[in-house]
Amino acid sequence: MLETPNLLVTDDDSAFRRVVCEGLVRRGFEVTEARDGREALELLECSQVHMALLDVHMPRLSGLDVIRHLYESPESPPCILMSAELNDEIRREAQRMRAFEVLSKPVRLQKLTEIVCEALTSVYGWQPRKR
Repeated sequence: MLETPNLLVTDDDSAFRRVVCEGLVRRGFEVTEARDGREALELLECSQVHMALLDVHMPRLSGLDVIRHLYESPESPPCILMSAELNDEIRREAQRMRAFEVLSKPVRLQKLTEIVCEALTSVYGWQPRKR
């Protein structure tokens, strides 16, 4: 059974990434950070990640590029795609690649936490511990 989910937070904006990571750690998750899509894929290959939170627009590989890569694997974790610059094309592509959710930035941490919990419950049957 999944005890403490490990979330991969990938964003080239270090301040945003830090705030999201600190907020998720305070809510009881393990968090791994990546600065861009290439680093995210490297971490996904060598560590157990239960969910990926990905910015769309990043250097080297975008969040959509990461999702495209994961789409080919039946064991891929659920993904949440986030961006301050979303459009219908990005939303359609994310949906086609089975992204769990697409969120506009800025994202409220409470809303993000709810969606993370919903995805973990849906995919793994995980239930948060009562505090």
